[in-house]
Amino acid sequence: MNNEVPWIASLCVQERVIDAKLAGQIVDSMPANADAMVFAQAVIDRAGITDIELMTRLATEAQELSASGTQPPSFLPKPAVKAPAPSAAATAAPAPVAVRSLPRMDFSTVKSLPDNALKPFMLELLGAADSVGASDLHLSAGSPPYIRNQRAIEFLSDVTLTAADTLRLNTSLLGDDQKKLFSTHHDYDYALAMEGGRRIRVNLMEHKEGVKGTYRIVPETIRTPAQLGFKNLAVIKRLLSYHNGLILVTGPVGAGKTTTLNSLIDELNRTREDHIITVEDPIEYLHTSQGCNVTQRQVGQHTLSFANALKSALREDPDVIVIGELRDLPTIEMAISASETGHLVIGTMHTSDSGSTLNRLLDVFPPSQQPQIRAMVAQSLRGILCQRLLPARDGGVALACEVLVNTTAISAMVRDSKTQGIPSAIDTGRREGMISMDNAVLELWQEKKITDEVAANNILNRVIRQQIPGAR
Repeated sequence: MNNEVPWIASLCVQERVIDAKLAGQIVDSMPANADAMVFAQAVIDRAGITDIELMTRLATEAQELSASGTQPPSFLPKPAVKAPAPSAAATAAPAPVAVRSLPRMDFSTVKSLPDNALKPFMLELLGAADSVGASDLHLSAGSPPYIRNQRAIEFLSDVTLTAADTLRLNTSLLGDDQKKLFSTHHDYDYALAMEGGRRIRVNLMEHKEGVKGTYRIVPETIRTPAQLGFKNLAVIKRLLSYHNGLILVTGPVGAGKTTTLNSLIDELNRTREDHIITVEDPIEYLHTSQGCNVTQRQVGQHTLSFANALKSALREDPDVIVIGELRDLPTIEMAISASETGHLVIGTMHTSDSGSTLNRLLDVFPPSQQPQIRAMVAQSLRGILCQRLLPARDGGVALACEVLVNTTAISAMVRDSKTQGIPSAIDTGRREGMISMDNAVLELWQEKKITDEVAANNILNRVIRQQIPGAR
């Protein structure tokens, strides 16, 4: 078969003209002498495509790539094998969710790919990673390429990428100005817009072996808090009903904070009629104004810094201000001030529980300012959602979330610098909808969503951990 056919098939999948399954079916139906134009006509006939100009462009591009003598990347999924009908015994327990994996790939051809073939290669690789539900793709010099799938690492090849390979691959999606920024700063964050509205958060950096690219694949749809696995929905709705104050979403790296943050924005957008300003680095989810008017700003592109954007936001008549990350003193100071002046402020922090969140928030200030800041936070704090993603029994992940609601007792602890008493206050605040991380993990275990081992490894309280069989 003419080499143009697999090239145009790959380009059609990359451009989301057709899906990989239909592309594979059309390839299989092609006669031995078929070329790119024959394939393009088959796509027009079978998929009802009306954009003739697009198909002509893809056919021409496939012809040029084929003429270069390189082989197209082939990430079309293999046809599924029909499983035999389960026995009665097998149906007694729920079957685990199958984890889809990418086939191992031949990256040894990267060296021979011409420059104009690198971008299609990268876009199809990202599309393939997305199709199996991977959260991240990693291309690093000195390491084989790999994805993170359901929090586990899967290598895509035995080939160790060289510094030259990763430099070419990771910069193939950049414009000239972006390449200059990366070569100057040696670090670069941006959001990649894919066909069909899908977005990918990209971080490029240099290390001792060369360049590394980390590609975080943003889910295509924004899920509701219930769909994410939050149980205390009444508490979340109550927190979002306030018209001023501070709400914090916290957790370690990779815990889904950005996903939760955007779920809260979507909930506000659907249920209120306000002006929402977001400051992000970079913008990952795109929000269309519904009940609210949503203004999204990206640090570096639309504003110099989080602090600058916050200072400006106070003059832009916002009702809700969303901050992608509270990372430095000026940003935190502006966020606390904004929460006191009639705005609902929602932000994220990299902390593991409510107590450490408040300590991090307050200890960033000089000692002379802390009494005043503690009084301000004690008054303005609405609640903290501290989350963690744990390996689930079914092969996916389960959300464990500590919830703190600012009560009179907690407000007094914050004001009087007695945050060590917060864990006890959370345990006694179940009536207000609070739950500690240990009890949230225990509930997941009781619901059989996580294994004994996962539960025991994530519960710190000895009394609670003793409920897990075999735990020490």
